[in-house]
Amino acid sequence: MFDKILIANRGEIACRVAATARRLGIKTVAVYSEADADAKHVAACDEAVLLGPAPSNESYLRAEKIIEAALATGAQAIHPGYGFLSENEAFAGSCARAGLAFIGPPASAIRAMGSKSAAKALMESADVPLVPGYHGENQDAGFLRGQADRIGYPVLLKASAGGGGKGMRIVERGEDFEAALKSCKREAISSFGDDRVLVEKYLIQPRHIEIQVFADSHGDCVYLFERDCSVQRRHQKVLEEAPAPGMSEQRRRAMGHAAVAAAKAVGYVGAGTVEFIANQDGSFYFMEMNTRLQVEHPVTEMITGTDLVEWQLRVAAGEPLPQRQDELQIHGHAIEARVYAENPEKGFLPSIGTLRHLRTPAAVHFELGQGAGAADPAAVRIDSGVRAGDAISPFYDPMIAKLIVWGRDRDEALARMAQALAGYQVVGLATNVGFLLRLVTSTPFSRADLDTGLIERHRDSLFPPARPASLPVLALAAARLLDDGRQPGVTDPWAGANGWRMNGTLTHRIELGEDAGTQVLDIAYQRTGWQVRVGGQVASMTLAGREETLLTIKLDGAVVRGHVVRDGQHVHVFHRGEHTTLQYSDPLAHAGDAETEGGRLTAPMPGKIVALLTAPGAVVEKGTPLLIMEAMKMEHTITSPADGIVEELLYAVGDQVSDGVQLLTFKPA
Repeated sequence: MFDKILIANRGEIACRVAATARRLGIKTVAVYSEADADAKHVAACDEAVLLGPAPSNESYLRAEKIIEAALATGAQAIHPGYGFLSENEAFAGSCARAGLAFIGPPASAIRAMGSKSAAKALMESADVPLVPGYHGENQDAGFLRGQADRIGYPVLLKASAGGGGKGMRIVERGEDFEAALKSCKREAISSFGDDRVLVEKYLIQPRHIEIQVFADSHGDCVYLFERDCSVQRRHQKVLEEAPAPGMSEQRRRAMGHAAVAAAKAVGYVGAGTVEFIANQDGSFYFMEMNTRLQVEHPVTEMITGTDLVEWQLRVAAGEPLPQRQDELQIHGHAIEARVYAENPEKGFLPSIGTLRHLRTPAAVHFELGQGAGAADPAAVRIDSGVRAGDAISPFYDPMIAKLIVWGRDRDEALARMAQALAGYQVVGLATNVGFLLRLVTSTPFSRADLDTGLIERHRDSLFPPARPASLPVLALAAARLLDDGRQPGVTDPWAGANGWRMNGTLTHRIELGEDAGTQVLDIAYQRTGWQVRVGGQVASMTLAGREETLLTIKLDGAVVRGHVVRDGQHVHVFHRGEHTTLQYSDPLAHAGDAETEGGRLTAPMPGKIVALLTAPGAVVEKGTPLLIMEAMKMEHTITSPADGIVEELLYAVGDQVSDGVQLLTFKPA
């Protein structure tokens, strides 16, 4: 076994690898960019080496600097995590030439599976069923359009070197093909440095099922069952679970054997995932093989009682697989939810900011690598690379954490996931926690009515219209604001700030804004508390207790509890699993701060202009695409808010822009 390894990654996967290494007594070396100098993964390792500036291509993608760091610190092996250089054939080869073990497959296997087109050709020769499509090298736009016409619409364009949902476009009609191809190629070259694409038939209501495989250097290969990753948005996974609901033993064996055959065909060693697209009738087709550890590997660990990172380390050190196929069993059910800094209500745009308040559900200890049945019946696991006070920057993936739960069956796991999400609190940026809670408690997911279009098909119920905050939520916010105005220890009634008056009753008005409108609360100070009047409702309220952010109030005698966090003029209330953000209109604050946007069109987040689709003087209709921004390696199209005229473009292609800047001037018709 190794004495010291370098972890060539960041965030939660770097922390995850470091945890297993620490348990095995292996020293770790972190690498970091200037933006990550104080990151959690740096603190989790024994040593750390600076790679360079924040952009990935100047730090985490600098293979030569990573190898230099490994050699300088005496590391014997490099663990690439996932993303960055984890599936880079050249990097794996450079590690071998430098005398370093690459904790992953050999370069030849990465080469064979690194190109989606080449991998599908290999699978076709091995009689693995493939989705109808074109996987060749001819990248002429007219030729590809002809292939799409031949296959029949809808078709899916996919970056040949892609992954993670990037560089993918669904094309419904032939007339949309050219624009979709250009967009797909732009995103592919930005994300992977390779703009080649393949064209496939887009299947309606398919499931996305993947098989975890593991091979050693002694010729043995096993599959650790399947994961269902069907619930996706923008072709990126949102929820993953193991085992797949409704999977028969016959189908499981067929898919497992096909996955093992695929791995053996390329001389695979280490952890890998063979992904299949499956029809509702039970048929399945090979999609791709990811030659690395997957983001969703914890659900496999929780149902098999394994530590897949430990398996990676042992196999890379030349040891045989820790278990044979007949020793592997499924125990219980596990679900993973990816908690992201993003705004689901705004098209899942990534959110940038600081985690000014972070409170997570209690994690129950889960012993990795202790065999099936090791999971506690109440197991909750949180894999995270950030802490309260850390920033989510525009340079890297905006994942906050992976929330994983285990149950004796799927119903128990679902209940536990809902409970855990209800206890997750984040202030400082937008998150998808509320959306995830609606998703896991929705009827289709609860019934395992799964396919890759679930979110879009049930958009109305998953994105309900904003509704006014309830009286308990408003009362909790008001109680926090009123309590903040008290002066503890003051005994002089003339100096107090608690509303005492010698004659009469003081009434105070609080305005709280939200998406559904503004709520006006009239607060009358009473001897033992307050009387709250809002929208025709009247209730007596007293503050029964306050412990940090947890407030307990009595509302007409009923006990109401919730966490309330004040962040400047915003009051965040976490009550009964819901997060409500209210804007406090302080009557003493200066008025007139609001700026009327008029014809302004602003950047939704920091990014780069990659395409201008209009020109000054152009007359456009509402919804017309005007320009395309790239942020976090994803494209965002800015459209016309109304019929009107484009007056001036304020930025050129290639310009970097900050969050909220005006991109162009526009005159509504």
